Amino acid sequence: MKVVFSAQQKNHDPVHFLSSGAPQPNPEVPERTDRLMQAAQRSGLEPVEPADYGLGPAAAVHTPEYLQFLQNIHRRWGYIEGASDEVIPNIHPDRRAGGYPASAVGQAGYHMADTACPVSADTWGSALVSLHSAVHGAQLLMKGEPACYALARPPGHHAARDFAAGFCYLNNSAAAAQALRSKFDRVAILDVDVHHGNGTQDIFYERADVLTVSIHADPVRFYPFFWGYADERGAGHGRGYNLNLPLPRGTDDAGYNKAMAGALARIEAFAPQALVVALGLDAHEHDPFQGLAVSTAGFGTIAAQIRQLKLPTLMIQEGGYLCDALGDNLSSFLEGFMR
Repeated sequence: MKVVFSAQQKNHDPVHFLSSGAPQPNPEVPERTDRLMQAAQRSGLEPVEPADYGLGPAAAVHTPEYLQFLQNIHRRWGYIEGASDEVIPNIHPDRRAGGYPASAVGQAGYHMADTACPVSADTWGSALVSLHSAVHGAQLLMKGEPACYALARPPGHHAARDFAAGFCYLNNSAAAAQALRSKFDRVAILDVDVHHGNGTQDIFYERADVLTVSIHADPVRFYPFFWGYADERGAGHGRGYNLNLPLPRGTDDAGYNKAMAGALARIEAFAPQALVVALGLDAHEHDPFQGLAVSTAGFGTIAAQIRQLKLPTLMIQEGGYLCDALGDNLSSFLEGFMR
């Protein structure tokens, strides 16, 4: 199996994010990629660089208005007297259907759902190459590789069609699924991150060609709070093509595996021809976000269950933050899938 990654993805190095009203060091740091790449190679994966796919794959899942904003906002922000080094919004609209401001401050509020996605001078370049890593993995699948791991960083599953959120700027998993659609009629996305993949849900919510399934900590008291409930089933042509499986905080391996059985049954009923796994490792019992309590060995069990689908499978890195077990968690998943 190959691991797709470019060192350019490490240039994005956010300093802060706001949590419960207090500035905190941002946990989505470049060191994550070092530990994950070491683990991938330890598990026998071959590193490859992504090709340059231009703006097309991002434009296939994001609005042109949002992409124009993301490319230019840091430069525009710098013209504001006394502005912070990183773009962080201080105002948000009460509805998406409101007016669209011309100011950088107003647009930042419109296109950034929270304060956990600061934009620096290097954010756009790193985010675009991260998306290219995911798309390159999709290309490898379409050329006959049975499975691939894209070390996508910054992550992507909170990025919606027209906003950034939760450390995410471009939706890597969505772009990869869309690329896979050029060969496969039906593609499924299984999100195992501890947080609900609200951005991915947003992009495909009214579509019947991509099934979205997310297993995550119950958002009633956990990020992203407003999305991820069991009654969100899709809309329009997509009604019945979105499945959310929220779990109580602290759910362990046994509870997670029960939810996984339901997720895999839904995927089998959809009969996809390819699978994207939004691979968050932050469901681990010692991850800093402390949402669920999956063990290191449990990630291997999860992967073995997914393997039973016998589908071309692209694993795309989402969350999973610095803790002693981070690399071991990835190795457990990869080796459980390859076993």
